[in-house]
Amino acid sequence: MDNYSSTKTLFEPFSFGRGQLQSRVVMAPMTRAFSPNGVPGKDVASYYRKRAGHGVGLIVTEGTAINHPAAVSHPDIPRFHGEDALAGWAYVVKEVHQAGGKIIPQLWHVGAARKQGDGPNVEAPPVSPSGVGLGGNEHGVALTKEEIKEMIQAYATAAANAEKIGFDGIELHGAHGYLIDQFLWEQTNKRTDEYGGDIAGRTRFATEVIRACREATSPDFPIVFRFSQWKGGVYDAKLAKTPEELKQLLTPLVEAGVDLFHCSTRRIWEAEFAGEEPLNLAGWTKKLTGKPVISVGSLGINHAFLSTKSNGEQTIEDNLRLVDEKLNAGEFDLVAVGRALLADPEWAEKVRENRLDDAILYTKDAEKELI
Repeated sequence: MDNYSSTKTLFEPFSFGRGQLQSRVVMAPMTRAFSPNGVPGKDVASYYRKRAGHGVGLIVTEGTAINHPAAVSHPDIPRFHGEDALAGWAYVVKEVHQAGGKIIPQLWHVGAARKQGDGPNVEAPPVSPSGVGLGGNEHGVALTKEEIKEMIQAYATAAANAEKIGFDGIELHGAHGYLIDQFLWEQTNKRTDEYGGDIAGRTRFATEVIRACREATSPDFPIVFRFSQWKGGVYDAKLAKTPEELKQLLTPLVEAGVDLFHCSTRRIWEAEFAGEEPLNLAGWTKKLTGKPVISVGSLGINHAFLSTKSNGEQTIEDNLRLVDEKLNAGEFDLVAVGRALLADPEWAEKVRENRLDDAILYTKDAEKELI
């Protein structure tokens, strides 16, 4: 592996909420289901502390279940409700802060991505905007307006608890075909009330969640919103087919209180819209909203997420050069790394010290652990 040393900007500090990140490297959220009965233990704290202690500026935790019986699909996915789980997370926060890092929980509801009979609550049916799955088939139960209000409150309570136990902000998971994304996407949102219809209607659930979280927390407590065009198993899906449609989608979210967007793509180097300015999704999001953005997509490895194909001539070193250029050009502000940090807790430090040859390489065998 050729050495690459021009990564200075990646390791500059960045203002975030009430403090500064030690670098612009973000640990992407990666589900592992290593929290028995939903309670994160000392091993989880150690896992995150190691990454914070080796140069990661911001850690976004694996997806955590809001307080709803059908929020997630495995009993060992961590909860973000209940005294025992919150105590576990408070210890995680303490450990990460002692190592010099910042950390935010990803608040999650999987919606129709859940199967009937999945744990931890096997009796609970999957829920979604319209009782429609990602493939357009009938699946689960459509949420009533009263249930939507209860769901919004569950997100707000989780946000308030995150601030109370010392987290540095929150991330709302609005990507990859999970519940918030199912409201945003016309294929899964067939509602005819105020929560469906045009782009404005389909953003209503997301905006009400954001506003509720904003009201439940301090003004300087960051709200990060993660979104994607692609869905699990539907990689050509598009929430927005043009920059104009993307602006219509994002503007209500900004007005509701989003501080930073986490723009999930499978390939960080790809332009988002053919025939337009060659910006990726993060670049377009910053251009259209003026908000800081996190860019992500196969930075630290040589093949895209859930792909057996390599990047061809695109190497890790090429990606680092691209990131350096884009950060310096102001196209995006932070860069999330997933699989490379899953494989090697010291990855960021090794990149900073020009020791890529020493980095532990991610293998496809680990991909089953990712969301």
